[in-house]
Amino acid sequence: MIPDETVEQVRTAADIVEVISEFVPLKRSGGSWRGPCPFHQGKNPNFSVSPSTASYHCFVCHESGDVFTFVRKRLGLDWPSAVKFIGEKVGIEVIDAPRRAQAPDPNAPNYEALAAAAEWFQRQLLDHEVGRAAREYLESRALDPHAWQRFGLGFAPRDVQALRRYLHSLGIDDARQLEAGLLVLRDGESEPRLRFRGRVMFPIQDELGRHVGFGGRAMGDDQPKYLNSPESPVFQKRRTLYGLHTAKQAMRRAARAIVVEGYLDAIRLSLAGLEEVVAPLGTALTEEQAQLLVRYAGDVFLLYDSDDAGQKATFRSGLELLRAKAKVQVVSLPDGEDPDTFVRKNGRAPMEAQLGHAIDLFDRQVQLLERRGWFADLRHRRSAIDKLLPTIRAAKEPLTRDMYLGRLAEATHLDKVTLAAEADAVPEIERRRSALSGSGGAGALAEGEEPPPFDGPLPESSGVDEGRIETAPLPPPASDKPVWTPGRKRGYKQGPEWQATNIPPRPRRDEPVERALVRAMLVDRGVAERVAERHPPDAFRDARYRELFDVLLNAPLGDDLEQIAERLSAEAVKALRDLTDAGHYDLEAADIGLSLSKLDARVLELRVDEIRDAMRTASREAQDTLMRERLELEAEMRRLLPMRSPRGKHKP
Repeated sequence: MIPDETVEQVRTAADIVEVISEFVPLKRSGGSWRGPCPFHQGKNPNFSVSPSTASYHCFVCHESGDVFTFVRKRLGLDWPSAVKFIGEKVGIEVIDAPRRAQAPDPNAPNYEALAAAAEWFQRQLLDHEVGRAAREYLESRALDPHAWQRFGLGFAPRDVQALRRYLHSLGIDDARQLEAGLLVLRDGESEPRLRFRGRVMFPIQDELGRHVGFGGRAMGDDQPKYLNSPESPVFQKRRTLYGLHTAKQAMRRAARAIVVEGYLDAIRLSLAGLEEVVAPLGTALTEEQAQLLVRYAGDVFLLYDSDDAGQKATFRSGLELLRAKAKVQVVSLPDGEDPDTFVRKNGRAPMEAQLGHAIDLFDRQVQLLERRGWFADLRHRRSAIDKLLPTIRAAKEPLTRDMYLGRLAEATHLDKVTLAAEADAVPEIERRRSALSGSGGAGALAEGEEPPPFDGPLPESSGVDEGRIETAPLPPPASDKPVWTPGRKRGYKQGPEWQATNIPPRPRRDEPVERALVRAMLVDRGVAERVAERHPPDAFRDARYRELFDVLLNAPLGDDLEQIAERLSAEAVKALRDLTDAGHYDLEAADIGLSLSKLDARVLELRVDEIRDAMRTASREAQDTLMRERLELEAEMRRLLPMRSPRGKHKP
């Protein structure tokens, strides 16, 4: 038999509209495609093909099914032949292996729990009293009941037990709800409570349309404004794109993908007919998300907000897409606009015009530098080259890289061969990044060692450093709770935002790894999110740094250190004060890549210890297997931390 995973892979890759259009003349009609039915030889367009559900249906003879059903009935094929037929079209080899027992999917109960929760959230939204405020909020964003139903929008009431009781009635216990991320159990609490309360709910589905998590949007002053499901066996944020399950076929038809920042942006464009749109569950794309996108479209349009955060996300995402061999276009909206507001005001046609005016990622970077005169003199020209070289290095498609070198030679009036040699001289920081990516680490995480050169607003030629400002001293404490006092009276910013250097951060190998990472998070809040993608707060052993990590990860970006301190326990406040004292509040002294490698190695050490214990009672054959695994793990630990013994213990 054909393995289920192969069938799903072929089904996901196939464009049902493209397949059926080989046999039936189809024309677009709203969100579906219409034509005469090939089964009852109809003449009218009663035969409907829906790309969003990957199915077809005739409203006269009532024939319906998926892409496999169609080719089986139309061509008279059996099941294996139908799968092989579609597999050949999408370039996937299908092997019909002998039948054997299939193990059940261990994650199926999680998918079921999340799907049940999504249905319950939708019912709460429609409840006359319970969902009133949520409906008013959605209507204020010009989303009507049709949009609520199409995108499965819902509402999580403030009742801390309502969903829990409902899921219990379906046989879904607390352990399953905790694993699925619906319940949360805080330190020191004995009773779990709902993670989402008083929020408009956006269901998140994976590539195959299975419910894997939620995004909750606060309607009032609750913080954070957006709250995602935690990492779980079925939900890894760095590997998930909002809307991909419905956008993937549209991407194939349009031969492009549009990436926006948030749920509402994606929904608005899709409602306007631009269905090839997805959103990362954060701001910038990760390596895994970029790889997902290029499976369906080689041309990617980055349509982020026009503010500084949007510009940062644009260039970070662009580098990941170039590494995935995508063609990257940047769309610039008018100041103060985002995709949601722009399409609401202007409609689809002006947005299509904006997409038509998109420019290549590298051209956009050169354009921004030229506007500020960074090619006018030798000093700034050297800095401009340093800022552009990482983009050239990220371009893995040879022709794209060659064109970028030609464009840089044109802008700088330098020899292309000389620039190519400079681009080939990969600095140590990027070599470490490549090594981490090759070992399975997300590219976006390793990138956290040093922000990309276009990771913030472009500086003016004057060179004024706007990343550091003076702040007024804190008022006297209003309670017995320890108060944070800044060691250098520095404002709480995201660190130097325009720093181009090939010199890696100075490592401090004697500093405990958790302390080093939290210290880096205090300077650049983006570090918290990048670390969490690989090691969540629960992975930290020191309760003080675990609490600091958790608060920094979930607090709004605009909060200063006083506001952060208000959310902390007394012990965590003491740790915060110690980290921000003079001599410690220094991003350059924290080698984030080294710290992440230490955490990776710490996980491997735990497994090595388990193997040592298991070998005492294992059979000789099992001992051989365990020993091979142990040697592989220790080799990986030596690769991660080449300057230390593989069995040396880390500081927590």
